[in-house]
Amino acid sequence: MSSPPLLELINATVVKGGVPVLDGLTLTIRDGEHTAILGPNGAGKSTLLNLLTHQDYAFASEQTPPVVRVFGRERWNVSDLRLHLGIISNDLHQRFVAGHSAGRVRGLDAVVSGFFATQGFLVNRDVTDTMRHDARHALARLDASHLADKTMDEMSTGEARRVLIARALVSHPKALILDEPSAGLDVVAKHRFLDAVRRIAIEGTTIVLITHHVDEIFPEIGRVLLLLGGRVVAAGPKAQMLTSASLSRLFGAPVTVDERGGYYDAHA
Repeated sequence: MSSPPLLELINATVVKGGVPVLDGLTLTIRDGEHTAILGPNGAGKSTLLNLLTHQDYAFASEQTPPVVRVFGRERWNVSDLRLHLGIISNDLHQRFVAGHSAGRVRGLDAVVSGFFATQGFLVNRDVTDTMRHDARHALARLDASHLADKTMDEMSTGEARRVLIARALVSHPKALILDEPSAGLDVVAKHRFLDAVRRIAIEGTTIVLITHHVDEIFPEIGRVLLLLGGRVVAAGPKAQMLTSASLSRLFGAPVTVDERGGYYDAHA
């Protein structure tokens, strides 16, 4: 028996300020299918992430009721869902490093907090030796053991991002969702980050990448969805989607696409 899709949306509309941000969106992402969702700023990518994590909800219409299923289920306790979906985003990064108390969280504690879907603080939490062992193992997978005792506000952007991946992985999620993951990373840190994500993909965790940067789409990603105006305008194998013609239409300007070693680059 096959696994249910990681994500299934049918006629999902999200309205903000009286304007549809997602407009009758229909898409399916299968479990085990590494997928990139590519689109320009304002395409609805962040709202799609919020819909996936139940921070936003689809507009209910009696004529065409929406369907939003995650791992085959329409109803989730948000805390339980976060244990199945590891989320890495610039917004999460800022919540961990911004502010005096938030930034003083040690790397190891940040990773342990993944067991509880909290943001680093473990007061009144029953933390076991097994949890701490697993957290150290998760850091080691990311070559980040040396960050266990370093506080989040003392880390570089790349270091903090690796700690957040370890936090996402510690509960053994079925999928890892990356939202503009290289924001704030320099060239070397970006390469190290994507290399770590590639290893995770190869080991079997489903990766969903939400981005407007073509060069973030690493070789293990096989399928690309093109998002524009809150709708999927095209979807298919990566080589068919990442063409000069397709991306010129998507971004509304002439775009040239090059491929080298499984990576793609786009420039105006």
